[in-house]
Parts: sequence; C-alpha cells; structure tokens
Amino acid sequence: MRPIWFVLFVAVCSKAAVLHGDDWPQWRGPGRDSVWRTANLPDRLPADRPAQRWKQSIGGGYGGIAVAGGRVYVMDRQKEPREIERVLCLDAATGNRIWDHEYAVNYDKMDYGNGPRSTPTVYADRVYTFGAVGHLRCFDATTGKLIWDRNAVRDLNARIPTWGHACSPLVDGDRLVVQIGGKNACLVAFDRATGKEVWKALPDRPGYSSPVLVDGKAGRLLVYWTAEHLNGLDPATGKVRWQVPHTTEYDVTISDPVCHDGVLLVGDYWTGGFAVKLDVRDENPKKLWQGRQASLLMSTPLIRAGHVYALDKDKGLTCIEIATGKVKWDGEFVTPRGRNPQASLVWAGERALIFNELGELILARLSPEGFQEISKTPILENGTWANPAYAGNCIFARNDKEIVCVPLLKFTK
Repeated sequence: MRPIWFVLFVAVCSKAAVLHGDDWPQWRGPGRDSVWRTANLPDRLPADRPAQRWKQSIGGGYGGIAVAGGRVYVMDRQKEPREIERVLCLDAATGNRIWDHEYAVNYDKMDYGNGPRSTPTVYADRVYTFGAVGHLRCFDATTGKLIWDRNAVRDLNARIPTWGHACSPLVDGDRLVVQIGGKNACLVAFDRATGKEVWKALPDRPGYSSPVLVDGKAGRLLVYWTAEHLNGLDPATGKVRWQVPHTTEYDVTISDPVCHDGVLLVGDYWTGGFAVKLDVRDENPKKLWQGRQASLLMSTPLIRAGHVYALDKDKGLTCIEIATGKVKWDGEFVTPRGRNPQASLVWAGERALIFNELGELILARLSPEGFQEISKTPILENGTWANPAYAGNCIFARNDKEIVCVPLLKFTK
C-alpha cells in the first residue's frame, strides 16, 4: 500500500498536468488559427487506445469544445423527457460537472439534427454560446449565471439555415460578432457585456462559417464568407469595404477563410475554391485563381509558409500553393472516403495533429514535399464530426454519446 503523501502528490501532479499550458478557449484554439502553441508531444503516439483520464456521458452535437481556467465548456441536445439544448461546464481534471444550463428548443425536421454545431467562446470571466436554432447566450464562466440572451429569430427576424446555425461567436474587444442571418443583419456585433446591438451588416443569406479577424497591411479586417459573397468589413463599424460574389449549391459555405500575406482562400464542396489578393490598403480583391482543387466541406485548412493543407472532398488531404493554386500533392486519405469527409487539422509545433471522423488522432508531418504519417491512435470508440480541444497536454474530444479527456504525454519516446 502506498503512503498517503505519495497518493496526494500523484493527485496534485495529475491535476497540474491537465491545467498546464495554453487554454483552448474558443473555436480553432487561442489564436483562432488551429495552432497548439504549447504542444509537448512524444515522438510517436501509441498504436493501442491510450488511457483516458476521464469520460462523461453527453448528448448529441457537432459543436467543438472550449477549455479555459481548468474548465471544459461544451453544448449538447437532449430529446427526452423534452427537447432542450444544454451548456455544460465540467472540471478539466476530473470531468465532474460544475454547472449546466438548459433551454427549450424545437429542431423540427432539421437535417442532421443531432445537436448544436458551434463551439463556446470563453473570454475573461464570460462564456458565449450560440445554439443551432439561434439562441445566443452569455454566462458567468464560473457560476453559470445567465448574464444576457438574444433569440436570433425573435429579436432579429433571423433565418435558420437548413442545417442549423453553426457560427462560433467571435470576441473582438468589447464586441461579440455572430452570424445571425437576419434581414440586413446576416452578421451582427453585440456589446459583449450587455448583449445590445452595436452594428449589423449584410443582406446575404447565411452560410455556416465563422467570422475571421485578419491583421492586414493597413490594419485589422473582419472577413466573413456568407452564402453569397466573401466579404471584408471594418470590425469596428461593420461597414462593408469589399465583396467578392460567390454562390454555391445549398449555401454550403462552411469552412472558414484562411489568409497568408494578403491572400485569402475559401473553398466549397460543389464548385471548388478560389483565392484573392488584397492591395496595400486591404481592399480591391483581385482573384488569383479558381478551381476544383480546393473542394472543401467542413474542415478548415491549415496554412504555413504560403501553402494550404486542405481536406478535399474527393482527393483527400491536399497541399496547394495559395498564391497560384498549384497542387503540390494530394490523395492522402487521412479520413475515410465518403460523401461528407471530415477531419480537424491543428499545427502542433513543426508537426500536425489530424483528428478524423473515426475518432482517430494522427500525428503527421506536412510540407510542400509531401505527407508523412508518423503514428495514429484511437481516441473515441464512435465516430464524430466535432472538433476537439487541446489543452494542458491533453486532447478533449466528444461525439453524440461521450466526452473524454486523454493525456498525450505518458507514452515512451
């Protein structure tokens, strides 16, 4: 039997391991760029399923996970005894529930109506959530107290997209920017402290992507891809600075725009992708190329050193030179071929982590010269389209049945 001091020491170190390192407080991580800056991974992941630190039951949902301040935030949907969406706050070290909040919803006949699609956003002492049918809410991140709420349909005459709202709220200073889909209010900025409207913009039909802040040559630019345009806006006022027309079947503008050195790229499932170059004032977008080499769906690409690594619907993982559209390589099927392929891509130092729809985590090297799979390990028993979170040297992943925390540091190098 081990002495009590040893047991307590191990427990304290275990909790510290979970809480060490960057938080993952929003969609696509701290910088909203799919970069895990404090990754400290082994040379290889184990072939067998690694031990879970904890596992908890959860309801349906495609939304990602946020981790901040030793807490995990996630949304789900329950159908019995009544239909509700929930916001859950769990202890990052143990998985124990700290608080939850629920509200009634009606998904009606929504396609793929498993549950919420967006990732909570944690900022300072608040957490912001956006449900599939338009419930925007702000909570005290510690207590779960509801600070304010807005109903997109009731308050802003919003249109719910065919597959539900999927935008993850973006904090920009004192503003919270969300795709609402209202009349002349496709994109709306709210005062993040009070929920009052600051500005609204765009008459476009809503898509499914999230807004992106870009540090341009002339300042900050808010980039948003609706079902009708790629848009550049003034983040302070919502004034539209430029637009590039683009429509697609079923309004499936899902993956976020990515940017490198003034070049913006987007891609859709049906017609492929295109890249535009902005001038020194971050205006007058000039189309550089357009083609089916970037036929994307849900997966937002990674970008590094002028090259994009994207999940093409037909050709698997693909490397494209962003300025020319030249394909350096393709045909790497990191997730099963199928109608709706999905994998989340994250930089972890010089290497990449790819979490595929089978619930497998792949450690790989990506470069213009080629793709190298280093190792692969199973994380979830059932498949998922939800993006995981990486924090405290752990992966936090979910599907429609469970959410798990798996340490990534206990493997022999």
